[in-house]
Amino acid sequence: MCLTINLHWFLTIFLLFVLPGTPSGPVKEKKGGIATLSCEVEGNDITDINIIRMSKNISVCQTEKCSGRIFKKRVCDVVIEDLRFSDAGKYILRFVYKNYPAKTYHLQIHDEVSVKIGEELKLDVLLPNADKVETNSSGEWREVWKRGHGVCCERMTDRDGNLSIKEFTSNDTGTYRVLDSEGETLITVTVTDTLSATQSKDKLDTDDEQPNATEQLPAWVWILIVLVVLGALALVAFAVNRTHQHQNRNEGRNSYQCVSVEPAVEGPTSPNNSNGYVQLGV
Repeated sequence: MCLTINLHWFLTIFLLFVLPGTPSGPVKEKKGGIATLSCEVEGNDITDINIIRMSKNISVCQTEKCSGRIFKKRVCDVVIEDLRFSDAGKYILRFVYKNYPAKTYHLQIHDEVSVKIGEELKLDVLLPNADKVETNSSGEWREVWKRGHGVCCERMTDRDGNLSIKEFTSNDTGTYRVLDSEGETLITVTVTDTLSATQSKDKLDTDDEQPNATEQLPAWVWILIVLVVLGALALVAFAVNRTHQHQNRNEGRNSYQCVSVEPAVEGPTSPNNSNGYVQLGV
């Protein structure tokens, strides 16, 4: 009996800390949402379900009725509720069931934030397992923070796990991603810009002061437009009238025809009548 218990504990420890996890696909969820680490195993006698993150064993409540954020669901799935940036990273799901190996997951957390122009952007993304932060705000991915080197420019600061940008501008918008030392994505944050209350009011006042396009034209411009249109119509009418007159004149000329006159029948001529006239005796 004692040997069986000791063997059981030895097998549990061996599975938890020795056997490598079988890689699984990334699990991508939104901040504040729910992530499920599926074991994909069917069995009734699965025991000792645990997850390990950064070499630390994380307690998993063995029922769905627990008040904690991490609990077991179904046979051996592990659910993490109310996701936070600090939950991102590599997880190893281990359990004791026949010869099934452990499984490895990469939990990625995404969020969207909107910042007013001119204010400070603060991202609490510098996790203990974060190696660098990149952004594509310029169209290509570039590094803005590196562990051991700090930030890339004077407008940025890193303090207490936060990456901050002073006086946020529209050029700072884009996606920021946090990578670990293995190049795996931990966090992605999509940042957009909004106008401040003062800027919004100024823009609204400017729009109100901007007159309608039709109201910008003075009366004399409208009169000039009407005269130009009427003049154009008059020219068109004159051209059409001249064209008709020219066509009628040509038709009149073509109606005249040449008349040929046949010569009159002449009577017999006499030798003394060279003109061909008939002389009558008196």
